Amino acid sequence: MTATLHVIFGPQGAGKSTYARDLARRLPAVAFAIDDWMGRLFGPDMPEPLEFQWMMDRVDRCEAQIWSTAAGVLAAGTSVVMDLGLMRRSDRQRVAQIAEAVEIPIQFHFVTAPAEVRRERVLGRQEVSGEGFRLLVTPEMFHFTEKAYEAPDEAELRGCVVSESA
Repeated sequence: MTATLHVIFGPQGAGKSTYARDLARRLPAVAFAIDDWMGRLFGPDMPEPLEFQWMMDRVDRCEAQIWSTAAGVLAAGTSVVMDLGLMRRSDRQRVAQIAEAVEIPIQFHFVTAPAEVRRERVLGRQEVSGEGFRLLVTPEMFHFTEKAYEAPDEAELRGCVVSESA
């Protein structure tokens, strides 16, 4: 069996992290989740209040390290599951281009849920957390992220594994 890059994406609160962990166990594969890396590497140093540019700079660093590590895992013949957020179409296209350039088989997985379910999940847990990392999610932050998210169109969904949680 060929090692494959499995890329998880969808709106906030859809269940991407749970899906990614379950998929990694079933395949088997090595899972990489941006929230875990951010928490371990930068959580203790997070400024109060959170500064958007501070956060994005560190997300970029984490993604670069995740890609470097995942490339080694794939080269060793083990599949990888990536849970990086990928809120914009351009982010997902970039991932597809990287995989194509290095000839890695890729499978996108779109995870979604009804808007009300997602809102309840996100605001109900009130925080995004990883090891050493806690970020309070306010209703304003939820709405900001909802506006920033770019849903896939029909063409982008072609070939995706689609999972809707309730």
